[in-house]
Amino acid sequence: MDRRPLAAWIRRDNLRMTGKLLVVVAMMAGFGYALVPIYRAVCTALGINVLALGERQHAVKKEDLRNTQVDYSRRISVEFDTNARGPWDFKPAVRHMDVHPGELTTVMYTFQNVQNRVMAAQAIPSYAPKQATPYFNKLECFCFNEYTLQPGEQKVWPVVFVIDPKLPRDVKTITLSYTFFEIPGKGGSAVKVQAQALPVQTPGPVQGRAQEQGQGQEPRT
Repeated sequence: MDRRPLAAWIRRDNLRMTGKLLVVVAMMAGFGYALVPIYRAVCTALGINVLALGERQHAVKKEDLRNTQVDYSRRISVEFDTNARGPWDFKPAVRHMDVHPGELTTVMYTFQNVQNRVMAAQAIPSYAPKQATPYFNKLECFCFNEYTLQPGEQKVWPVVFVIDPKLPRDVKTITLSYTFFEIPGKGGSAVKVQAQALPVQTPGPVQGRAQEQGQGQEPRT
């Protein structure tokens, strides 16, 4: 019995299946790339900042922390990671620090537009492990807004946060990661919220300790 026609049919069928899978992968990649512009369109239609809405809902005020007790019995290692999807320079002042749950902490971030054109961008945070997300409370964060920067302009922004003492005890390390996305169609045009450079401040106890921890250490990748 000649098996060659059957083998040829199987090869053609495999090629068709491979082609379909490649199309699916390409569509998924395209959807992931278009996700932020889609959110941006929804934001424009509804008049809200969809990208920052979740973060604002979890933001806390300083007066809300008056009854929060600092848990000095343990320390949480907080790792700071930055991802830049575009031609800009974005980094934290320190790559990690150890903090007590309930302790108010500040870390500074530097962002510079290294292009020769105006750009608008928005930062999106993520947390690892995921279970730590509801316990990582921010009082101030550049991720709450979108920003416009002139060519070569540099901004220094703070992230002021406190880790809820109710954080499960099996969580020893939290990674806070920020990814900046350029907002299509916003370059060169005004946005509602402009970034404001912060004056140099004397570091508080926690921030000062964080800077000391960051000195002389190689950045973690």
